Amino acid sequence: MNIRKFKWILAFAGAVAVVLLLRGFAFTSCLIPSTGMENSLFQGERILVNKWSYGLRVPFMSLFSYHRWCESPVRRQDIVVFNNPAGIRQPVIDRREIYISRCLGVPGDTLLVDSLFSVISPEARFNPDKKRLYSYPASKENLITSLMHTLSITNDGLMGSNDSTHVRSFSRYEYYLLEQAMNGKESFVQPLSNREDAEPNPLIVPGKGKFIRVYPWNITLLRNTLVMHEGKQAEIKNDTLYVDGKPTQHCYFTKDYYWMGSNNTVNFSDSRLFGFVPQDHIIGKASIIWFSKEKETGLFDGYRWNRFFRTVK
Repeated sequence: MNIRKFKWILAFAGAVAVVLLLRGFAFTSCLIPSTGMENSLFQGERILVNKWSYGLRVPFMSLFSYHRWCESPVRRQDIVVFNNPAGIRQPVIDRREIYISRCLGVPGDTLLVDSLFSVISPEARFNPDKKRLYSYPASKENLITSLMHTLSITNDGLMGSNDSTHVRSFSRYEYYLLEQAMNGKESFVQPLSNREDAEPNPLIVPGKGKFIRVYPWNITLLRNTLVMHEGKQAEIKNDTLYVDGKPTQHCYFTKDYYWMGSNNTVNFSDSRLFGFVPQDHIIGKASIIWFSKEKETGLFDGYRWNRFFRTVK
């Protein structure tokens, strides 16, 4: 082998090694597969995740178990990348499916939640971008899609349907635009539910070395957390929580946990689905959008050039 070929092979091997080191110990890239984080992140974007934002979680957890260098806590409103807390079929945490959500609660926080564990706050309640489910007659589908096109309302597809009724998600502002477009006629688009009026319940986010009181609305959530993340034997009998065979009214936790939520509240790929997120599942903070392209567009169009290399907020 001549020296020039050897140098090229050596340079290529060095470049691959540098990429692998950066991916394992500094940054990694993630694809945004859904609309759950709009308007912060759009479907089809690729982002860089800073693995040092909360301290580096040592790779190869199957060999070294869980260790984190220079650990620091997640902050409220951070957009966080983490492994699926409910993916218990895969025992190695860093091999589980990757999710991204906004941190709504840190250890010790008390959140007000409704019956579906959606966080209720003044900011969320009156946010014009907050998505809700609305129903309308199936016979009006063509009219709705025409209005959405005219008003430049994003078509996220049907959320549900039967022979007589269709369900879509709209923000408050989008619903206002639809009402105005109907020229004062009685609106056939109606909120699917009015769960905002339900009495909220206080939900405490567990912290390391802390006790949490068991209530009817959190008993299943606490039981699942103890089983999946604390290694406890826990079960519910006659509305009573049993931990390691003993009835209890307070649960003790050995880890810090976080409550994660989607920007789009219709999307349930957040803590309402998989519960609290333990610290050892945290990968890092969403840092920079390095690629952005609209779904189902051609090779030379659909690029969101104004979003390239934008900081994630």
